[in-house]
Amino acid sequence: MKNFCIIGNGVAAAGCIEGIRSVDKTAKITVVSAENHAVYCRPLISYYLEGKTTLQKMHYRPDDFYEANGCICLYGRQAVKIDKEHSCVLLDDNTKVAYDSLCIATGSSPFVPPFAGLDTVANKFSFMTIDDTLALEKAITKDSKVFIIGAGLIGLKCAEGLAGRVSEITVCDLADRVLSSILDGDCAALMQKRLEQHGVQFMLGDSVEHFDGNHAAMKSGAAVDFDVLVLAVGVRPNTSLLKDAGGEVNRGIIVNDNMETSLEGIYAAGDCTEGNDISAGRKRVLAILPNAYMQGHCAGVNMAGGAAVFDNAIPMNSIGFFGLHAMTAGSYFTEEDGGELYEEREANSIKRLYMKDGVLTGYIMIGNVDRAGIYTALIREKTPLRDVKLDVLKKNPTLALFFPETCRKKLGGLI
Repeated sequence: MKNFCIIGNGVAAAGCIEGIRSVDKTAKITVVSAENHAVYCRPLISYYLEGKTTLQKMHYRPDDFYEANGCICLYGRQAVKIDKEHSCVLLDDNTKVAYDSLCIATGSSPFVPPFAGLDTVANKFSFMTIDDTLALEKAITKDSKVFIIGAGLIGLKCAEGLAGRVSEITVCDLADRVLSSILDGDCAALMQKRLEQHGVQFMLGDSVEHFDGNHAAMKSGAAVDFDVLVLAVGVRPNTSLLKDAGGEVNRGIIVNDNMETSLEGIYAAGDCTEGNDISAGRKRVLAILPNAYMQGHCAGVNMAGGAAVFDNAIPMNSIGFFGLHAMTAGSYFTEEDGGELYEEREANSIKRLYMKDGVLTGYIMIGNVDRAGIYTALIREKTPLRDVKLDVLKKNPTLALFFPETCRKKLGGLI
């Protein structure tokens, strides 16, 4: 009987378990879980703060998931070293877990800049896990003034979750716009306006010079007084286990389309990895839930002796604040990059399609996000634009955007 070990217990790990079991029904699977929780849907933590979900409803799989899949889950344990010579993982309690194949699914950790005086702040929190959320919830009252550093997805979802539960929310970011990694100025302004309408205040293009207890002196000369601080500056992939074992690491763990690392018998999946982004034609970290699951499943199949590839990864985001939804995918090539832009704009809605080299490479949709999945499929499949009706593609994509001969191929000759 083979021994499989998975370090991490998030969505990528769940995918890996299910990938293994699709090939091998009897092998031993050991999951090393730093958190004391079964796999859950991390993006829902802000909805828990809002009271829109419960801890039970956040579970990503049924309560009997590990038992039904014959897994041993070691909760509250940290992997501290991979001994590749003896094919085992050393844990923080000095126990060893042997493996025939190993999957690293360690995710990412909050990045905390070395702000001067940060140690003088009593109530400071991250916002990535259930435990972070429970601790933050315990610290707030209806009179709390909350200061959030970071206007990316994590910081803004935290702001949305806290709105209505505290007296004041201020968000600062060194960038000049919210969600700067995925939205341009016009699109970001729409999202910022919706958040401001619900009481969230912004200090953009600014950062903290130093803290003095519950007082933040800003580089602009402004000041912020607060009761609770949330650090949501960004995240870093957890790569040290593989790096220390001699594996290839860049910003994330380098994997191929089979989710193999540079070390034999060791795979990696999820937010800790750096794989191929087919929309940009380069390797990058794609820290999003759907990719994490698909990477994990691919790794599990291959660990168990099957054959799987995950070779159509693209960046994707599906977000919303106070009912204003946005979806983005792929890469945005400008005219300077040889790209072409199609845009539709209304008062509370923007659609932007980015094309280059005869294919759709990316999109941004805010407000009306209907049929975004069709655009995503076109990007993933690198469908040549010569095979579609461009006017239909741009206005209202349906199956009718394909020419009859393409439809016949897609539907297997049924029409």
